[in-house]
Amino acid sequence: MIYQFNDIIPVIHPSAFIHPQAAVTGNVIIGKNVYVGPGAALRGDWGQIIIEDGCNVQENCTIHMFPGVTVLLKEAAHIGHGAIIHGATIGKNCLIGMNAVIMDNVLLGDECIVGALSFIKADEQFEARSLIVGNPAKKIKEVSNEMTAWKTEGTKLYQQLPAEMYFGWKACEPLREIPEERKINAGSYKTWNHSK
Repeated sequence: MIYQFNDIIPVIHPSAFIHPQAAVTGNVIIGKNVYVGPGAALRGDWGQIIIEDGCNVQENCTIHMFPGVTVLLKEAAHIGHGAIIHGATIGKNCLIGMNAVIMDNVLLGDECIVGALSFIKADEQFEARSLIVGNPAKKIKEVSNEMTAWKTEGTKLYQQLPAEMYFGWKACEPLREIPEERKINAGSYKTWNHSK
């Protein structure tokens, strides 16, 4: 659902897909080909949230801030399931792992990868291409070209997903039996790491 707050209405590019079970409130600006999954809460009541082109904010993520702060997800940032971004700036083409927590005034350079369940405490800064893990999170090494390529290809799937959702997604009633063809083949999906 999309909600205004104090007469401020979110701005969402028509190519973005915001799941109706997500909540986008107030001063939120969402760019092209952005995917926001069900259960995500983007609350721009006390500050601003800017989500640049090609980002994805997956299921059950929370994005919020202290008063007067802007949260910025730069182009192609990839926010994994259940992550929390509170008052931070996430660089271009970063990957935030599932259930990671990124606290206030954190600044991640471009192409960083943050491991699942990591906790980055307030005011931390990491240079571009840092691999960051742990609680509290620390840089453990540089992100390799191979890791960046893997991340970029994965994010491309999410950049294509909004158009696919508009084309092929709709509410339905469930089937009550498994169709014969699905007992044999659950479906195959061609991605960058699966040849079949």
